[in-house]
Amino acid sequence: MSDNGIRRWWDDGWSQSDAIGTVRIVDSWLVDEGRVRGFSRHAERFAKACSRFAGPGTDRFLRAVAESLPARGRWFPRVELVETGSRTRLRLWLRPAPPPTTTVRLWDSGPDRRSLPMVKGFDLDHLAALRAAAIAAGADEALLLSAEGHVLEGSATSILWWRGDTLCGPPPGAGLLPGITRALLGELTGRPVLSESANPAELAGVPVWAVNALHGIRPVAGGLGRFRDEDAELAAQWQSRLEALASVPYRSREGDSSDAS
Repeated sequence: MSDNGIRRWWDDGWSQSDAIGTVRIVDSWLVDEGRVRGFSRHAERFAKACSRFAGPGTDRFLRAVAESLPARGRWFPRVELVETGSRTRLRLWLRPAPPPTTTVRLWDSGPDRRSLPMVKGFDLDHLAALRAAAIAAGADEALLLSAEGHVLEGSATSILWWRGDTLCGPPPGAGLLPGITRALLGELTGRPVLSESANPAELAGVPVWAVNALHGIRPVAGGLGRFRDEDAELAAQWQSRLEALASVPYRSREGDSSDAS
């Protein structure tokens, strides 16, 4: 591993790398004591995105990534498809996980201006600028809206809300990143997340969640929806159920080549 935690993948294994090149696609997940939620889903999303750019095959790379995940501590690795000159390379950046947070405040950034919302990483610089603007405005993350004013997602999260005992979210499609945590929560509830187009005013009286691989579930405490003590308690209960889904990818350390996530 290089000093900056970045390694480049060649056909026969790893080599040291640096941060040069243009990042086109990324994916990332939380590793907590060697365990990951939905690793196979992250791998599938990354592979599908890479295929759009005629990038190198990802199967051996992602299995090697799984083998490289630390068995101790909290980490937030990022896999990347990077353009360097006329070639594309696969790269792993092993990063310590930032401290977890339990709530999030959203800042309305207006209509979504991403070029390719379904591909994680393609609009990385744009989303980073939006997050910086949100922090400058006293929030944590930018809220993205459709041209019609409907809630889409956060700059680094999927947005979900409760209608009674039904978990709802924006309709999936070309304008929405396929959220891994959203899909896992749908499985936990026993039914898919109900698709609903809603503007911020229509969510004023309901509990809203911002969910992602790093933090899991965070109730929205400002900028969208409502926030009450019972909403935080509900989120904490579901967070425990979500965390119980974590497993060791491929179980390679125990000699089992199957994907246990």
